[in-house]
Order: sequence, then C-alpha cells, then structure tokens
Amino acid sequence: MVELGQINKPDAESFAGKRKLYCVASIFSTGDAPDDYKALVNTYWDETIAQIEKMEAAGKIKKIFCEIILQEGEEALTILEKINERIPALIKKKQEEGCALVPLESPDLLGPYTDWSNCLRVVYTKEVFMKVLEFYNEFAEKRLRHIQQVIEGNLTESEAGLLILKDEDRVKLQFPNDMEVFLITPPSYDDIIRWFREKRTKKAEG
Repeated sequence: MVELGQINKPDAESFAGKRKLYCVASIFSTGDAPDDYKALVNTYWDETIAQIEKMEAAGKIKKIFCEIILQEGEEALTILEKINERIPALIKKKQEEGCALVPLESPDLLGPYTDWSNCLRVVYTKEVFMKVLEFYNEFAEKRLRHIQQVIEGNLTESEAGLLILKDEDRVKLQFPNDMEVFLITPPSYDDIIRWFREKRTKKAEG
C-alpha cells in the first residue's frame, strides 16, 4: 500500500501496467453541522482534490467508485448532493475528464444494512442489541464483499480507479496482488478525527 509522498513522476513508471486504486475517506457534512466542522470538511476536500491530482502521476483515473451509489449519471449525483456537495462536484470534474461513475452498492444489501445500522442507535436492552448486531454484521459483510467484487470486476488491467468509502469499511477490503492501493490522507483528516474526539470527551465530561 502506497502513501502520498512516496511517489513522483520517475517512480510512476514502476506502476505501469498495474491496476491502481486511489482511496479517499468519505467525509460528509450535513446542513445542520457546526460551522467549525463544515470548515474542516471543506478544507479536507480541497486538500484531497489537490492530492488526487498529484497521485494521478501513477495513472489517470478512469473509474470512480463511491459508497451509497446505486444508480448511474445525474440521479446518483443528485442523491449525493443532498449529503455533501463536494463529492458530486469532484465526480463531475472527473467525468468531464473522461471518467466513468460505476454504481458501487446493491439495493438488496444497502437498504437492510442501513436499516439495521439505524436500529442499533435506538436499542436499549442488551438482548435486543445483540440480536440486531447479528443482523447488522451479516449485511455489513455481504455489502463489503459486493463492493470488492464491483471494484475488481470493473477495474481492468492498467486502469486507475478512485474509491470514496469510509475508512472503517475500506480497511476491511482485501485487494488482489495485481492491484496497487494508494491512500490519500490530507493533513486535515487528522483535524477532523481530533474534532470528533474532543466532542466525545466534552460529552462524557457532561
């Protein structure tokens, strides 16, 4: 796995002929989010886009895989815009450069996975929680297997793809040896993690 900063133009030749996957953590911001968090998210995507352009020295992106995407074209981007306008803006820019947006999710898996995830947030009794967790884990595993199959089945020899997925899901994926994986983690990513950590600490302290 390659981190940004370990690659320059001469080194890019060593990745020629290999499948390449540039991985970006999907960071969302809702309309009611605090202003300081929104600012962090905007900085994150500014830095991410800049790093993607540098990373493409190893190969220009041809396929885009983004979580929660079930459809193709404008319908998919319209759904994304309701969550975070920065991601569809990035996708549109890459589409103008000739990239294809590949639906990453299965409706038969994403729906139940989301429902069981929501149920976990409102369960109070241990017995019910463990039962719900069992169903959640079942669909979480099936969903990740589907995601991996979509990526491997659509990224052909020597192509480069962009994966936008939560880090906690991405780390569970096991890609084949013929696929070079690049992690794009701008400095502001640590700032966002710190923001959530401090928020949890303040909440615990009352």
